[in-house]
Amino acid sequence: MTDWDALDWVRATDDPDPEAECIEIAEGEGDLVHLRQNTDPANVVTTTRAKWDAFVLGVRNNEFDHFVEDVPAPGAVPGEVPGRTPVRDPGGPAAEPPAPL
Repeated sequence: MTDWDALDWVRATDDPDPEAECIEIAEGEGDLVHLRQNTDPANVVTTTRAKWDAFVLGVRNNEFDHFVEDVPAPGAVPGEVPGRTPVRDPGGPAAEPPAPL
C-alpha cells in the first residue's frame, strides 16, 4: 500500500491560495502516476506514465477542447466568441460583423 502523504504532490493550479480547490499529481513507484483532488486527498486515481503522457499530449493537441467549449477563457468578455474579433461601435458595445455581400 502506498503512503500518500510520503509522495511529492504537485498542485495543478496557478492560484496562489493554498486552500484553492485543485488537482494534485505525484509520481509513484515504477511507472505509476497518481492524481487526486486536494479537497479529497484520500481518493487517489492511479494510472501509468504512458497513459499520463498520452493524456498530457492530448491536452496539448486540443483533443479535449469540446469538454470546455462553453467555459469562458480567463479575462474573456461575456458574449465574445473566442477566435473572432468583434466589430466595435465607437459609441457602444461590441456589434456583430456586417454580413458578406
